[in-house]
Amino acid sequence: MQTYSSSMFTNGTRSMVMLDDATSYRFLKLIADHPEYSQRQLAEAMGVSLGRTNYCMQALVEKGLVKVGNFRRNPNKEAYIYLLTPEGVQEKAQVTLRFLKRKMQEYDALKAEIAALCRDADQIDMQESCNAERNPS
Repeated sequence: MQTYSSSMFTNGTRSMVMLDDATSYRFLKLIADHPEYSQRQLAEAMGVSLGRTNYCMQALVEKGLVKVGNFRRNPNKEAYIYLLTPEGVQEKAQVTLRFLKRKMQEYDALKAEIAALCRDADQIDMQESCNAERNPS
C-alpha cells in the first residue's frame, strides 16, 4: 500500500482546519467501520457534500488521525483506503466520550424542558376546565 501526505489534498499548502466533535466523531466512526469507502460514499453516508467531505478528510489527515493510501496493484489508481492511525484511534475514543457527555447533557436539558412544558399544559388544561364550569354554554 502506498501512502500519501495531506499535501495531496491541499495542493501543497497546509491550512489549519478545525472540526467540531460531532463531525469528527461521525467521520472517525465511519472511517473505522468502512475504510474502503470513497469520499463520495463517505459524503453520502454523512449526508454532506463531497466538498465538505474532502475538507474534513484534509483536516483529519493534517491532524495525523487518518492515513490515506492506495494499493499499488489495484488497476484503479483512484481507489484509496482510509485508515485510522494510532492517534486517530485514541482521538476517536476521546471524541466519543466528549460527544456522549454532550448528548447526555442535551438529553437531561430536554427532559427538564419537556417536564416544564407538561406542567404548563396541565395548568392550561385546568384553567380551561375551570372556565368551562364557570361559563356553561
